[in-house]
Amino acid sequence: MLNFFSRRTSLANVARQAACVASVVASVALGAVMPAHAGEVVTDMAGRQVTLPDHVDRILLGEGRLLYAVALLEGKQPLKRIVGWQGELQSLDPQTWQQYEKVFPQIDTIPKIGQSSEATVSAEKALALKPDLAIFSIGGHGPGRHNALVKEFAAAGVPVIFVDFRQKPLEDTVPSLRLMGRAMHREAQADAYISLYESHLKAVRDAVATIPSNQRPKVFVQMLAGVWPGCCHTVGNGNIGEFVDAAGGVNIARDLLPGVIGDLNIEHVIASQPDVYIATGTRGNANQLRIHVGAETSASDARASLDAFVKSPGIASIKAVREGRTHGLWHNFYDSPYNIVAVEAMLGWFYPGRFKQIDANATFTEIHQRFLAVPYNGTYWTDGDKP
Repeated sequence: MLNFFSRRTSLANVARQAACVASVVASVALGAVMPAHAGEVVTDMAGRQVTLPDHVDRILLGEGRLLYAVALLEGKQPLKRIVGWQGELQSLDPQTWQQYEKVFPQIDTIPKIGQSSEATVSAEKALALKPDLAIFSIGGHGPGRHNALVKEFAAAGVPVIFVDFRQKPLEDTVPSLRLMGRAMHREAQADAYISLYESHLKAVRDAVATIPSNQRPKVFVQMLAGVWPGCCHTVGNGNIGEFVDAAGGVNIARDLLPGVIGDLNIEHVIASQPDVYIATGTRGNANQLRIHVGAETSASDARASLDAFVKSPGIASIKAVREGRTHGLWHNFYDSPYNIVAVEAMLGWFYPGRFKQIDANATFTEIHQRFLAVPYNGTYWTDGDKP
Protein backbone atom coordinates (compact mmCIF):
# COMPACT_ATOMS: atom_id res chain seq x y z
CA MET A 1 0.00 0.00 0.00
CA LEU A 2 1.26 3.46 -0.85
CA ASN A 3 1.93 5.84 1.98
CA PHE A 4 0.71 9.42 1.77
CA PHE A 5 4.03 10.72 0.51
CA SER A 6 4.45 8.17 -2.28
CA ARG A 7 0.79 8.60 -3.33
CA ARG A 8 1.31 12.37 -3.52
CA THR A 9 4.46 11.79 -5.57
CA SER A 10 2.59 9.48 -7.94
CA LEU A 11 -0.20 12.00 -8.38
CA ALA A 12 2.37 14.66 -9.12
CA ASN A 13 3.96 12.44 -11.76
CA VAL A 14 0.56 11.79 -13.33
CA ALA A 15 -0.13 15.51 -13.37
CA ARG A 16 3.21 16.22 -14.98
CA GLN A 17 2.62 13.52 -17.61
CA ALA A 18 -0.86 14.85 -18.30
CA ALA A 19 0.57 18.32 -18.71
CA CYS A 20 3.15 17.01 -21.15
CA VAL A 21 0.50 15.17 -23.14
CA ALA A 22 -1.66 18.30 -23.19
CA SER A 23 1.30 20.33 -24.35
CA VAL A 24 2.03 17.88 -27.17
CA VAL A 25 -1.63 17.80 -28.22
CA ALA A 26 -1.76 21.60 -28.18
CA SER A 27 1.41 21.79 -30.25
CA VAL A 28 0.07 19.33 -32.79
CA ALA A 29 -3.22 21.19 -32.97
CA LEU A 30 -1.43 24.51 -33.38
CA GLY A 31 0.74 23.04 -36.09
CA ALA A 32 -2.37 21.86 -37.88
CA VAL A 33 -3.78 25.37 -38.17
CA MET A 34 -0.60 27.43 -38.35
CA PRO A 35 1.44 27.08 -41.56
CA ALA A 36 4.91 25.72 -41.01
CA HIS A 37 6.38 28.60 -43.03
CA ALA A 38 4.63 31.44 -41.17
CA GLY A 39 7.15 34.25 -40.80
CA GLU A 40 9.49 32.61 -43.30
CA VAL A 41 11.66 34.96 -45.34
CA VAL A 42 11.65 34.19 -49.07
CA THR A 43 13.15 35.79 -52.15
CA ASP A 44 10.58 36.90 -54.72
CA MET A 45 11.04 37.08 -58.48
CA ALA A 46 12.34 40.65 -58.22
CA GLY A 47 15.11 39.49 -55.89
CA ARG A 48 13.49 41.09 -52.83
CA GLN A 49 13.47 39.54 -49.36
CA VAL A 50 9.90 39.18 -48.13
CA THR A 51 8.54 37.83 -44.85
CA LEU A 52 5.50 35.68 -45.54
CA PRO A 53 2.30 36.43 -43.60
CA ASP A 54 0.96 33.90 -41.08
CA HIS A 55 -2.58 34.29 -42.39
CA VAL A 56 -3.98 35.43 -45.71
CA ASP A 57 -7.65 36.29 -45.89
CA ARG A 58 -7.37 39.37 -48.12
CA ILE A 59 -5.31 39.41 -51.33
CA LEU A 60 -4.65 42.39 -53.61
CA LEU A 61 -3.54 41.76 -57.20
CA GLY A 62 -1.35 44.32 -58.94
CA GLU A 63 -2.68 42.99 -62.26
CA GLY A 64 -6.15 41.61 -62.79
CA ARG A 65 -4.76 38.96 -65.12
CA LEU A 66 -2.94 37.41 -62.17
CA LEU A 67 -6.33 35.76 -61.76
CA TYR A 68 -5.07 33.20 -64.29
CA ALA A 69 -2.55 32.01 -61.68
CA VAL A 70 -4.62 32.59 -58.54
CA ALA A 71 -7.47 30.53 -60.00
CA LEU A 72 -5.17 27.51 -60.32
CA LEU A 73 -4.54 27.60 -56.57
CA GLU A 74 -7.97 28.52 -55.21
CA GLY A 75 -10.09 25.69 -56.59
CA LYS A 76 -13.84 26.24 -56.64
CA GLN A 77 -13.66 29.72 -55.06
CA PRO A 78 -11.13 31.64 -57.18
CA LEU A 79 -12.36 35.10 -56.14
CA LYS A 80 -12.99 34.46 -52.46
CA ARG A 81 -9.87 36.16 -51.09
CA ILE A 82 -9.36 38.83 -53.77
CA VAL A 83 -10.25 42.21 -52.25
CA GLY A 84 -8.99 44.39 -55.09
CA TRP A 85 -7.04 44.43 -58.33
CA GLN A 86 -5.88 46.46 -61.30
CA GLY A 87 -8.62 46.94 -63.92
CA GLU A 88 -6.89 45.64 -67.05
CA LEU A 89 -8.45 42.16 -66.96
CA GLN A 90 -11.87 43.55 -67.83
CA SER A 91 -10.55 45.90 -70.52
CA LEU A 92 -7.81 43.77 -72.12
CA ASP A 93 -9.35 40.31 -71.75
CA PRO A 94 -13.10 40.97 -71.64
CA GLN A 95 -13.97 37.46 -72.76
CA THR A 96 -12.29 35.86 -69.72
CA TRP A 97 -14.02 38.44 -67.54
CA GLN A 98 -17.35 37.40 -69.02
CA GLN A 99 -16.47 33.74 -68.55
CA TYR A 100 -15.93 34.26 -64.81
CA GLU A 101 -18.84 36.66 -64.52
CA LYS A 102 -21.26 33.94 -65.64
CA VAL A 103 -20.18 31.65 -62.79
CA PHE A 104 -19.14 34.27 -60.23
CA PRO A 105 -21.23 37.45 -60.70
CA GLN A 106 -19.53 38.94 -57.64
CA ILE A 107 -16.53 39.66 -59.87
CA ASP A 108 -18.26 42.94 -60.74
CA THR A 109 -18.06 44.09 -57.11
CA ILE A 110 -14.30 43.64 -56.63
CA PRO A 111 -12.75 47.12 -56.29
CA LYS A 112 -10.26 48.28 -58.92
CA ILE A 113 -7.15 50.18 -57.86
CA GLY A 114 -6.50 51.48 -61.38
CA GLN A 115 -7.24 50.96 -65.04
CA SER A 116 -4.79 49.54 -67.60
CA SER A 117 -1.49 51.24 -66.77
CA GLU A 118 0.79 51.73 -63.80
CA ALA A 119 0.16 55.48 -63.94
CA THR A 120 -3.51 54.96 -63.08
CA VAL A 121 -2.88 53.01 -59.86
CA SER A 122 -4.30 54.71 -56.78
CA ALA A 123 -2.19 54.05 -53.70
CA GLU A 124 -4.97 55.46 -51.55
CA LYS A 125 -7.47 52.92 -52.88
CA ALA A 126 -5.00 50.07 -52.55
CA LEU A 127 -4.10 50.88 -48.93
CA ALA A 128 -7.76 51.33 -47.98
CA LEU A 129 -8.45 47.70 -48.94
CA LYS A 130 -6.19 46.51 -46.09
CA PRO A 131 -4.85 43.37 -47.76
CA ASP A 132 -2.88 40.71 -45.90
CA LEU A 133 -0.83 40.05 -49.04
CA ALA A 134 -0.21 41.90 -52.31
CA ILE A 135 0.91 40.07 -55.45
CA PHE A 136 2.48 42.20 -58.19
CA SER A 137 3.96 41.39 -61.60
CA ILE A 138 7.41 42.21 -62.92
CA GLY A 139 6.55 44.46 -65.84
CA GLY A 140 3.10 44.82 -67.32
CA HIS A 141 0.11 47.01 -66.56
CA GLY A 142 0.28 47.39 -62.78
CA PRO A 143 2.62 48.73 -60.10
CA GLY A 144 6.25 47.80 -60.73
CA ARG A 145 9.00 47.08 -58.24
CA HIS A 146 9.95 50.78 -57.93
CA ASN A 147 6.39 52.03 -57.49
CA ALA A 148 5.88 54.07 -54.32
CA LEU A 149 3.02 51.75 -53.37
CA VAL A 150 5.53 49.00 -52.59
CA LYS A 151 7.16 51.16 -49.91
CA GLU A 152 3.79 52.29 -48.58
CA PHE A 153 2.66 48.70 -48.18
CA ALA A 154 5.94 47.89 -46.42
CA ALA A 155 5.36 50.75 -43.99
CA ALA A 156 1.85 49.40 -43.36
CA GLY A 157 3.18 45.90 -42.71
CA VAL A 158 1.68 44.39 -45.87
CA PRO A 159 3.97 41.87 -47.62
CA VAL A 160 4.34 42.36 -51.38
CA ILE A 161 5.64 39.56 -53.59
CA PHE A 162 6.59 39.97 -57.25
CA VAL A 163 6.02 37.14 -59.72
CA ASP A 164 6.73 36.79 -63.43
CA PHE A 165 4.72 35.04 -66.12
CA ARG A 166 5.60 37.61 -68.78
CA GLN A 167 9.28 38.43 -69.26
CA LYS A 168 10.80 34.94 -68.92
CA PRO A 169 7.67 32.80 -68.85
CA LEU A 170 9.15 29.33 -69.29
CA GLU A 171 11.90 30.06 -66.79
CA ASP A 172 9.83 31.89 -64.19
CA THR A 173 6.41 30.21 -64.22
CA VAL A 174 7.40 27.38 -61.87
CA PRO A 175 9.22 29.49 -59.24
CA SER A 176 6.46 32.11 -59.42
CA LEU A 177 3.75 29.53 -58.76
CA ARG A 178 5.79 27.95 -56.01
CA LEU A 179 6.20 31.37 -54.38
CA MET A 180 2.48 32.08 -54.67
CA GLY A 181 1.67 28.68 -53.23
CA ARG A 182 3.78 29.36 -50.15
CA ALA A 183 2.59 32.92 -49.67
CA MET A 184 -1.09 32.00 -50.12
CA HIS A 185 -0.80 28.77 -48.09
CA ARG A 186 -1.69 26.74 -51.17
CA GLU A 187 1.46 24.68 -51.56
CA ALA A 188 -0.25 21.40 -52.42
CA GLN A 189 -2.25 23.04 -55.19
CA ALA A 190 0.85 24.76 -56.57
CA ASP A 191 2.84 21.53 -56.50
CA ALA A 192 0.09 19.67 -58.37
CA TYR A 193 0.04 22.18 -61.21
CA ILE A 194 3.83 22.42 -61.31
CA SER A 195 4.02 18.64 -61.71
CA LEU A 196 1.71 18.78 -64.73
CA TYR A 197 3.55 21.77 -66.17
CA GLU A 198 7.03 20.33 -65.85
CA SER A 199 6.08 16.93 -67.26
CA HIS A 200 4.42 18.49 -70.31
CA LEU A 201 7.30 20.90 -70.94
CA LYS A 202 9.79 18.03 -70.70
CA ALA A 203 7.79 16.05 -73.26
CA VAL A 204 7.97 18.96 -75.70
CA ARG A 205 11.69 19.46 -75.16
CA ASP A 206 12.37 15.74 -75.58
CA ALA A 207 10.45 15.80 -78.87
CA VAL A 208 12.28 18.88 -80.15
CA ALA A 209 15.64 17.35 -79.24
CA THR A 210 15.09 14.80 -82.01
CA ILE A 211 14.87 17.51 -84.69
CA PRO A 212 18.17 18.58 -86.31
CA SER A 213 18.70 22.33 -86.18
CA ASN A 214 18.76 22.60 -89.97
CA GLN A 215 15.26 21.11 -90.16
CA ARG A 216 13.58 23.60 -87.84
CA PRO A 217 11.11 26.05 -89.42
CA LYS A 218 11.56 29.81 -89.47
CA VAL A 219 8.74 31.52 -87.59
CA PHE A 220 7.31 35.03 -87.51
CA VAL A 221 5.00 36.10 -84.68
CA GLN A 222 2.90 39.23 -85.15
CA MET A 223 1.82 40.42 -81.71
CA LEU A 224 -1.73 41.78 -81.35
CA ALA A 225 -2.21 41.75 -85.08
CA GLY A 226 -4.37 44.62 -86.25
CA VAL A 227 -4.24 46.58 -83.00
CA TRP A 228 -1.59 48.92 -84.41
CA PRO A 229 -1.63 50.22 -87.97
CA GLY A 230 0.73 48.51 -90.37
CA CYS A 231 3.20 45.76 -89.59
CA CYS A 232 5.03 44.32 -87.75
CA HIS A 233 4.94 44.35 -83.94
CA THR A 234 6.77 41.24 -82.78
CA VAL A 235 8.79 39.51 -80.08
CA GLY A 236 12.50 38.75 -79.82
CA ASN A 237 14.13 37.17 -76.78
CA GLY A 238 11.75 36.27 -73.98
CA ASN A 239 7.97 36.34 -73.76
CA ILE A 240 6.30 34.45 -76.64
CA GLY A 241 9.73 34.17 -78.24
CA GLU A 242 10.51 31.56 -75.57
CA PHE A 243 7.51 29.54 -76.72
CA VAL A 244 8.83 29.50 -80.30
CA ASP A 245 12.28 28.36 -79.14
CA ALA A 246 10.91 25.64 -76.87
CA ALA A 247 8.62 24.28 -79.60
CA GLY A 248 11.53 23.94 -82.02
CA GLY A 249 11.04 27.01 -84.18
CA VAL A 250 13.55 29.63 -85.31
CA ASN A 251 12.20 33.08 -84.45
CA ILE A 252 13.24 35.43 -87.25
CA ALA A 253 13.20 38.41 -84.86
CA ARG A 254 15.33 36.81 -82.16
CA ASP A 255 18.65 38.30 -83.29
CA LEU A 256 17.19 41.54 -84.61
CA LEU A 257 15.49 43.11 -81.60
CA PRO A 258 17.52 44.59 -78.74
CA GLY A 259 14.83 43.72 -76.19
CA VAL A 260 11.86 41.47 -75.70
CA ILE A 261 9.36 43.42 -77.83
CA GLY A 262 9.89 45.55 -80.92
CA ASP A 263 8.98 46.15 -84.54
CA LEU A 264 10.22 44.90 -87.90
CA ASN A 265 9.30 46.40 -91.24
CA ILE A 266 7.19 44.30 -93.56
CA GLU A 267 9.89 44.22 -96.24
CA HIS A 268 12.28 42.51 -93.85
CA VAL A 269 9.67 39.97 -92.80
CA ILE A 270 8.91 39.12 -96.43
CA ALA A 271 12.63 38.83 -97.25
CA SER A 272 13.17 36.49 -94.28
CA GLN A 273 10.73 34.00 -95.84
CA PRO A 274 9.31 32.53 -92.62
CA ASP A 275 7.80 29.05 -92.90
CA VAL A 276 5.18 29.67 -90.21
CA TYR A 277 3.14 32.81 -89.47
CA ILE A 278 1.50 33.27 -86.06
CA ALA A 279 -0.76 36.20 -85.18
CA THR A 280 -1.82 36.82 -81.59
CA GLY A 281 -5.04 38.49 -80.56
CA THR A 282 -8.08 38.59 -78.34
CA ARG A 283 -11.73 38.65 -79.31
CA GLY A 284 -12.05 42.40 -79.90
CA ASN A 285 -14.79 44.13 -81.82
CA ALA A 286 -16.36 41.99 -84.54
CA ASN A 287 -16.03 44.89 -86.99
CA GLN A 288 -12.28 45.25 -86.44
CA LEU A 289 -9.75 43.44 -88.64
CA ARG A 290 -8.07 41.56 -85.79
CA ILE A 291 -7.54 38.00 -84.62
CA HIS A 292 -10.53 36.93 -82.52
CA VAL A 293 -9.55 34.16 -80.10
CA GLY A 294 -10.03 33.39 -76.42
CA ALA A 295 -12.86 32.42 -74.10
CA GLU A 296 -16.42 32.77 -75.37
CA THR A 297 -15.18 32.72 -79.00
CA SER A 298 -16.43 30.23 -81.58
CA ALA A 299 -14.09 28.20 -83.77
CA SER A 300 -15.70 29.60 -86.92
CA ASP A 301 -15.27 33.21 -85.76
CA ALA A 302 -11.64 32.59 -84.84
CA ARG A 303 -10.78 31.02 -88.17
CA ALA A 304 -12.67 33.61 -90.20
CA SER A 305 -10.86 36.45 -88.42
CA LEU A 306 -7.46 34.93 -89.19
CA ASP A 307 -8.30 34.27 -92.83
CA ALA A 308 -9.52 37.85 -93.25
CA PHE A 309 -6.49 39.37 -91.55
CA VAL A 310 -3.83 37.55 -93.58
CA LYS A 311 -5.30 39.06 -96.74
CA SER A 312 -4.04 42.46 -95.54
CA PRO A 313 -1.57 44.29 -97.83
CA GLY A 314 1.96 43.08 -97.15
CA ILE A 315 0.90 40.22 -94.90
CA ALA A 316 -0.46 38.33 -97.90
CA SER A 317 3.03 38.41 -99.47
CA ILE A 318 4.73 36.55 -96.60
CA LYS A 319 5.89 33.07 -97.65
CA ALA A 320 4.10 31.27 -94.80
CA VAL A 321 0.85 33.05 -95.68
CA ARG A 322 1.13 32.18 -99.36
CA GLU A 323 1.69 28.54 -98.43
CA GLY A 324 -1.16 28.42 -95.93
CA ARG A 325 0.84 27.90 -92.73
CA THR A 326 -1.00 30.57 -90.75
CA HIS A 327 -2.17 30.36 -87.17
CA GLY A 328 -3.90 32.53 -84.58
CA LEU A 329 -3.06 32.40 -80.87
CA TRP A 330 -4.69 33.86 -77.75
CA HIS A 331 -2.48 36.81 -76.87
CA ASN A 332 -2.80 36.38 -73.11
CA PHE A 333 -0.86 33.12 -73.13
CA TYR A 334 2.09 35.54 -73.03
CA ASP A 335 1.30 36.46 -69.41
CA SER A 336 -0.19 33.28 -68.02
CA PRO A 337 0.89 30.02 -66.37
CA TYR A 338 -1.18 28.30 -69.05
CA ASN A 339 1.67 29.07 -71.47
CA ILE A 340 2.54 25.36 -71.78
CA VAL A 341 -0.63 25.02 -73.89
CA ALA A 342 0.69 27.58 -76.38
CA VAL A 343 4.02 25.75 -76.57
CA GLU A 344 2.25 22.48 -77.34
CA ALA A 345 0.08 24.14 -79.99
CA MET A 346 3.19 25.58 -81.66
CA LEU A 347 4.88 22.18 -81.68
CA GLY A 348 1.94 20.85 -83.67
CA TRP A 349 2.15 23.77 -86.11
CA PHE A 350 5.89 23.46 -86.62
CA TYR A 351 5.85 19.67 -87.05
CA PRO A 352 2.35 18.73 -88.21
CA GLY A 353 1.48 15.08 -87.63
CA ARG A 354 4.86 14.23 -86.13
CA PHE A 355 4.20 14.36 -82.37
CA LYS A 356 0.57 13.34 -82.08
CA GLN A 357 1.00 12.21 -78.48
CA ILE A 358 1.35 15.88 -77.48
CA ASP A 359 -2.13 17.40 -77.64
CA ALA A 360 -2.61 21.04 -76.63
CA ASN A 361 -6.39 20.73 -76.54
CA ALA A 362 -6.23 17.72 -74.22
CA THR A 363 -3.81 19.60 -71.96
CA PHE A 364 -6.03 22.67 -71.68
CA THR A 365 -9.03 20.42 -71.04
CA GLU A 366 -7.16 18.74 -68.18
CA ILE A 367 -6.11 22.08 -66.71
CA HIS A 368 -9.73 23.24 -66.63
CA GLN A 369 -11.07 19.99 -65.23
CA ARG A 370 -8.45 19.61 -62.50
CA PHE A 371 -7.69 23.17 -61.48
CA LEU A 372 -10.17 25.78 -62.70
CA ALA A 373 -13.70 26.64 -61.60
CA VAL A 374 -14.89 27.84 -65.01
CA PRO A 375 -15.65 25.62 -68.02
CA TYR A 376 -13.36 25.27 -70.99
CA ASN A 377 -15.37 27.10 -73.62
CA GLY A 378 -13.88 29.16 -76.38
CA THR A 379 -11.21 28.97 -79.05
CA TYR A 380 -7.71 29.86 -77.92
CA TRP A 381 -5.89 29.07 -81.16
CA THR A 382 -6.85 28.48 -84.76
CA ASP A 383 -5.45 27.45 -88.13
CA GLY A 384 -5.97 29.34 -91.36
CA ASP A 385 -7.35 27.94 -94.58
CA LYS A 386 -4.97 26.16 -96.91
CA PRO A 387 -4.48 27.78 -100.34
